[in-house]
Amino acid sequence: MLFVKTPSADSDRANFFSYCMPRIFGLILPDNQRIDYGLTLLKGIGWTTSKKVLTQVGIKPEKRAKDLSEEDLKKITMAIEKTYKVEGDLREETTENIKRLREIGTYRGIRHAHNLPVRGQRTKSNARTKRGKRRTVGALKKEDQVKLAATAAPATAAPKK
Repeated sequence: MLFVKTPSADSDRANFFSYCMPRIFGLILPDNQRIDYGLTLLKGIGWTTSKKVLTQVGIKPEKRAKDLSEEDLKKITMAIEKTYKVEGDLREETTENIKRLREIGTYRGIRHAHNLPVRGQRTKSNARTKRGKRRTVGALKKEDQVKLAATAAPATAAPKK
């Protein structure tokens, strides 16, 4: 299905589903955007690839997604399907590659398994995206130590029978 029925801006019940938005590889393209931008929303398609596909198919990049015919969408999907891996296939391939690296025990696989940067970045002061929020280790204020000792003491001093 290349077009998806969506509610129109018109409030009439008769015309509620009158407009169809273009859909490629399960992704609904924004109808008021240019088609060269709309294709970049697909995972695996950037600006350069988008322009290559559109010139190969013979569609002007300035054309809006709402102005595309169903035949144009078929041409675009066939051209992309023939030469590129996009969306689910691309995600599947990358996860398989990472899984393979983990299984054979390479350095990169171990870094992926421990959720650390893979390509040699420093981790002492950066890598917050991969490592998450900072956790203080070892340094406690005196007040916190007293509270911790007070809560731990009654638990360990159990009455003897």
